[in-house]
This record gives sequence, structure tokens and C-alpha cells, in this order.
Amino acid sequence: MDGELWDVTDADGIPTGRTHRRGDPDFPAGMFHIVASVCVVRGDGLVLMTRRAATKDFPLDWEFPAGSALTGETSAQAAVRELAEEAGVRVGADDVVLVGRLTERTALFDVYVTAVAGDPALTLDPEEVCESAWVPFAEALRRAAAGEMAAPWVPRLERFGTRLAELVDSRGA
Repeated sequence: MDGELWDVTDADGIPTGRTHRRGDPDFPAGMFHIVASVCVVRGDGLVLMTRRAATKDFPLDWEFPAGSALTGETSAQAAVRELAEEAGVRVGADDVVLVGRLTERTALFDVYVTAVAGDPALTLDPEEVCESAWVPFAEALRRAAAGEMAAPWVPRLERFGTRLAELVDSRGA
């Protein structure tokens, strides 16, 4: 949301001691902020996808829950908070496993995976998410290839899709 403060980091993700307010122009050149996402897998092997609200960038596109780390948060803490805020699924920071990090224009984008028991009740934040679906991981890849996922997810899944699929399989049934 506009007005949130992000830690500004170097290319290694080390905070520089500076912050940047979301929505402000002129993000410092050569600097980054942390963005974290989490692929949630149920015991039956299905993964949670959420559809972005119509008022957001990449409106009505699918993704895995994600968002920027706030000042003072670790990447894992941000992934867990975003998952709880967007979908109402609660896990601990120790429950998420880092799949990898991708350097984007102004973000260091971290992809995590976590397993949940049963079929957790979802509580979608209507300002962030308009729909959700539990799908096979192959369906997420199909949606990315078909242009149904937010555009930044295409290179993320190209980079981490194989490893993410392995981790999803190891956490599913």
C-alpha cells in the first residue's frame, strides 16, 4: 500500500540504512528492496494461486501471494505476512523454505515454498485479491505460458519453476 516504508538494500540484500516510501519517485539507482512470495502446497499437492484485484497493477492476473518487505522485516517474515494478509493462511517464518532469489530492476525477488495441512480456510483481502484457486503446479506453469499470470512471474518461473516443482512434489502427498 502507498506510504509503506521499505529498507533500501545493496545488490546482496544488505540494508544500507536508507528507506524508501512506496509510491515515491526516484528509487535510488543501483539499489534494491526485498520482495517475497510464497507458493503454498497442500498435502494433496495442489498449490494456492491468487488473482490480483482489478485496481492493482497487472489487474486480474494470477500469481502466488507476494509483496514487499517492510522496514525491519526479513524476507521470510514478509512472505509470511503477505500470505496472511492476502489469503488468510498463517504459517511461521520457520515454515517457509527459500527456493531462490531473482534480481529485478529495483527488487530482489525471493520465492519461498511452504506446506499446509488439510484445506485451509481462505480469507481474501479484496483490495489485493479477487479470487483464489488450488491447482496442480503444472497449471501455474500453463497460466504463466498463456499470459494469465502477472508478467513478472514469467521470468521468475523460468528461473525457479523446475526447483519449485521439485519442492512442491516433496511437500505434497
